[in-house]
Amino acid sequence: MGKFIFRLPDIGEGIAEAEIVAWHVKIGDRIEEDGRVADMMTDKATVEMESPVSGVVIEVAGDVGDVVAIGSPLVVIETEGEDDAEAGAEQKPSHPSGGRGLGEADAGPAPSTAAEPEAQQPPLPNPLPLKGEREKTAPPTPTPAQPEPVEGRAPTPAPQAKVLASPAVRQRAKELGIDLAQVRPSEEGRIRHADLDQFLAYNAAGGYRPASVARGDEVIKVIGLRRRIAENMAASKRNIPHFSYVEECDVTALEAMRAQLNSARGDKPKLTMLPLLIAAICRTLPRFPMLNARYDDEAGVVTRHGAVHLGMATQTPAGLMVPVIRDAQDRNLWQLAAEIVRLAEAARNGTAKSEELSGSTLTVTSLGPLGGVATTPVINRPEVAIIGPNRIVERPMFVPDGMGGERIEKRKLMNISISCDHRVVDGWDAASFVQEVKKLIETPVLLLAD
Repeated sequence: MGKFIFRLPDIGEGIAEAEIVAWHVKIGDRIEEDGRVADMMTDKATVEMESPVSGVVIEVAGDVGDVVAIGSPLVVIETEGEDDAEAGAEQKPSHPSGGRGLGEADAGPAPSTAAEPEAQQPPLPNPLPLKGEREKTAPPTPTPAQPEPVEGRAPTPAPQAKVLASPAVRQRAKELGIDLAQVRPSEEGRIRHADLDQFLAYNAAGGYRPASVARGDEVIKVIGLRRRIAENMAASKRNIPHFSYVEECDVTALEAMRAQLNSARGDKPKLTMLPLLIAAICRTLPRFPMLNARYDDEAGVVTRHGAVHLGMATQTPAGLMVPVIRDAQDRNLWQLAAEIVRLAEAARNGTAKSEELSGSTLTVTSLGPLGGVATTPVINRPEVAIIGPNRIVERPMFVPDGMGGERIEKRKLMNISISCDHRVVDGWDAASFVQEVKKLIETPVLLLAD
């Protein structure tokens, strides 16, 4: 038998370390060549590590949430060969874009040379002790001796009479914390739901309280994408002086136009409110370039972008991700709707590419029907603004009656929230921008005009 040390390969330019976000093997598992070993997260993407050999895993480097340096041992695999081998430092990912999976090593396993003195071997980086090593060096835990039972010391309890009840009744009694032995059956010796109700009614005055059904405490390690989100949000709130502005918009006409477009869409994707709002934003931004910008606070430089690369905050099973609609200003409503669907699906199922999750110049965050009355979203650093549409509600409003007066009419209203970086964006500019977007939303025919 031999040992094969699989070292964490170089998985991207400028990447010095990666975080373990999932293990697909454990010590003692048999793994085949190209089998999944672990998922490693970098600043750019999550990359799946694959084993270049077949064998049995005998050591692993750390637990989920630990960080491993490039070139450090990731797993040690016991192989069928006789000589030790190492791999990983020279491997390259099979997908240069940062996609899933690694290719084979550029050079195969090199057999060790017995003639070379061991002292001349250069030390190898290993910031984390391998799990197998910890287990080998850990002293065995002594097992406390069990006392011998003494005859006659533990009398056997007398058997209790069997309580007759259906599984549903037993489950309900368990949830209520009721001992069925204390409940008197009404007929045939079988306890029914009515007997539980009677027990509760008679014992309420006596201070009876159902057993607590509170869940126990749960400790969850903050790792992977959730840790990245926490770090980014903390940095954004710590470094950016936020201010928020909210305006109410009448979207009655916009919703009517959206319904008409959807009724004749054919095989095009269904329009939601988001493509219409994005179109209004893109038409307004040329007059407010300070909002479509990124601020490098270390260099003290603000870059105002001509193209609108719109970030779209998307909730996924792993946490909040922000896929980017490239050149949103050049897309029509149907193209925007199709790209929104594609990017949202890619983010949720984990197939979004690295370039689709970076480079945004402005972000829109929407909770859809859960949008609430108003939001104060956190800026997606290093951007300088984030826009949040809120829930659409119906309320009575005074509207012109066409004869110089007013009448009360039911209208559909929606608030638009915006948070801005006060170091770059003034309050007047933010308010003026939202007012211009409001005009387009309340006169939606302008969205379709050249």
